[in-house]
Amino acid sequence: MTTTTAFSTQDAAFIRDFQIMSQFGSTANGGVDRQAASVPDGEQRRWLAGLLESRGFTVRFDRAGNQWGLYEAVPGAPYVVLGSHMDSQPTAGRYDGAYGVLAAAHAAFRLVEKWVSAGPDSQPLFNIAVVNWFNEEGSRFKPSMMGSSVYTGKLDLETAMAITDAGGVSVRDALDAIGCRGDYEGPEAAFCAEIHIEQGRSMEREGITIGLVHSNWAANKYEFVVHGEQAHTGSTVIADRKDALLGASMMVVAARELADKFPGVLHTSVGQLTVYPNSPVVVPSRVSLLLDLRSADEVVLSEADALLHQRIMEIETLASVTVERNHSHSWPVSPYQPEGVELAAKVAADLGLSNKTVMTLAGHDSTNMKDIVPTVMLFVPSVDGISHNEHEYTTDEDIVAGLTMLTEVASRLCSGDLEPVSTEGNRTP
Repeated sequence: MTTTTAFSTQDAAFIRDFQIMSQFGSTANGGVDRQAASVPDGEQRRWLAGLLESRGFTVRFDRAGNQWGLYEAVPGAPYVVLGSHMDSQPTAGRYDGAYGVLAAAHAAFRLVEKWVSAGPDSQPLFNIAVVNWFNEEGSRFKPSMMGSSVYTGKLDLETAMAITDAGGVSVRDALDAIGCRGDYEGPEAAFCAEIHIEQGRSMEREGITIGLVHSNWAANKYEFVVHGEQAHTGSTVIADRKDALLGASMMVVAARELADKFPGVLHTSVGQLTVYPNSPVVVPSRVSLLLDLRSADEVVLSEADALLHQRIMEIETLASVTVERNHSHSWPVSPYQPEGVELAAKVAADLGLSNKTVMTLAGHDSTNMKDIVPTVMLFVPSVDGISHNEHEYTTDEDIVAGLTMLTEVASRLCSGDLEPVSTEGNRTP
């Protein structure tokens, strides 16, 4: 990792903006809480709009709530899309997603300054767009990566707008409440680049500054509903109980046992349980849970998935419950374009930044974008691998190195160092 602590004026301005951005939805323990279309999310979106507009960018919201900062250097040309997301988990770190949006903005500012100072003889081939994708986290509205899924045509717009949170508020109404649902279609993309914290330990352990993401892990995500029968916790004999929470708890254990069966190769989790009626003296009659399986080995994922469903049938008998199986969403192992990884490796070498190729275990908006345009995904280290946690941290030296890296990658994409592909028919925002 980098060790320089004397920052340039531009780098110091970026760090100051990061500190300002981190105040929106800030928590007492140093993190943030700005779930999608919440009041803090709306506040930081307005702040970002002002920052972009102050540097000559046009800000527009599309119909899915994605926020775009547009700079048209070449009238009519498509755009190099840079960005990530600024929504968060309920108690989250300051860096996840938000760093990538702010780095995209500052990279774009630097490129525009360069183009303006260079004059008309040194203009790019493509325009530049900064994006703040809507609802990447999926904590308030499911599924995750919603805004980029609509932009890339993987999720129907009207379906997305009708989705509701736990309180029954729809995406459409929530976006309207913060004034962030527009009528824009979104720009035509030629390329995409995203930078993000690693959310793991490997880069920090190896002293690597830049991760060159070459592929993603596969994932299967489920929404299970365990159905039992409501009863009195004191008077109902154990043999007569149909305890939905018991069945759900056995599924939580089964997911962990699967991970232990494939150590280091399979990740499993249950991130959410919703218990009904959630009373201290009532045997629960219904429990909803979100369960996911992830692996870089699709054979392992398939085997684990089959074992999970076999175990669920056993649990139904053991706990005297029934399990409703709803597939949420999934994605396969799929590579980023090798030419984009190669371009990023050349940039890192030219800048003297230590680097290695890595896979992303988490989902990112770039995993959607790479399916329609050549996309570069970059990581910077996470201290102790902490993420989705208020103590998430990446050093100023590393976020600045990542900004330098992203700026040069974006410069080369805007200059046509990669060949674009047609997106006609792939995107239906």
